[in-house]
Amino acid sequence: MTISPALLPGVRSATVDTDRIRMHYLESGPADGTPVLMVHGNLSTGRFFEHLMPELPRYRVIAPDMRCFGDSEPAPLDATRGLADWADDVFALVRALEIDEPPHLVGWSTAGAAIARYAMDRPVASLTFLDPVAPYGYGGIRADGTPCFPDFAGSGGGTANPEAVERIADGDASAESPFSIRNVMNAFYFAPTHREPPEREDLLVAEILKTVTGDANYPGDSVASPNWPGTAPGTSGILNALSPRYCNWTGIVDLEPKPPVLWTHGSADLVVADGSPLEMGTLGATGAVPGWPGPDVFPPQPMVSQIREVLERYAAAGGSVRTEIFDGSGHGPHLDAREKWLAVFTEFLTSI
Repeated sequence: MTISPALLPGVRSATVDTDRIRMHYLESGPADGTPVLMVHGNLSTGRFFEHLMPELPRYRVIAPDMRCFGDSEPAPLDATRGLADWADDVFALVRALEIDEPPHLVGWSTAGAAIARYAMDRPVASLTFLDPVAPYGYGGIRADGTPCFPDFAGSGGGTANPEAVERIADGDASAESPFSIRNVMNAFYFAPTHREPPEREDLLVAEILKTVTGDANYPGDSVASPNWPGTAPGTSGILNALSPRYCNWTGIVDLEPKPPVLWTHGSADLVVADGSPLEMGTLGATGAVPGWPGPDVFPPQPMVSQIREVLERYAAAGGSVRTEIFDGSGHGPHLDAREKWLAVFTEFLTSI
């Protein structure tokens, strides 16, 4: 497989030592432009935003590689802080780059929780949630945010598919298995009708394969549980940071002042959905994971409904929320509906 490392015109690559970790990032636009930080999600890097950056010439756009991923320092992730490690890393990058005004933050998937955490601790100009993880975390949680089991069984590092983890660790860029990351990306990141150009697809696969695997990073550690499906979250790594045991961004409802919020979401998203096929409640209900205790004990998680409910509370408390659902888009409307997503995003920025 041939990978072209060349960046798009106007996009720059750099690495900086922050006071937390060494971070690699992409950048575009003028140094004195309004800062926009685009934070990627699980199993991706800053290059998943690269195609957007030349289209935002008025802004200083920065897309970092977060710890565990890409070309940043492979530092361990303390899952007991939820996504606070990521939020603090982003702020460390802001300081290292001497950005002295509150930035606009975009958070895709996992990073939705990270930018919310950032905003709960420090000023931001706006928040753009791009198919974010649900506000109560991922897996093992009821509609009202209470856990299915006291130990949050059914979430965390033990819920990852072991073959997928092994293939990432082995650098498998093939399409020979449903669990090869190339097939996972095409099945879950985009709309079913979307396919990246071959060279771009190869590049994105290579970026995902930079993921640091293991107990401290992806997927994280786990502990045995007496509750179905037999695994509960550990204390390190990205999937544990996403567990409802540690991940909760409902606190944005109490922010004062409240930054403007844009929520963009693909209607065909299979990752963050009401009844996601990647979540244990749904997997149990379909028989994919045996022994499911039933909907009264472990219902499928209504993730999109939870996002909507929290953002409605945010608006009722005085916040400004714009919602755009992209019909037919998957987990990344900024990828499979690029022009429409850019139009919505730029209109949102200019309206602030």
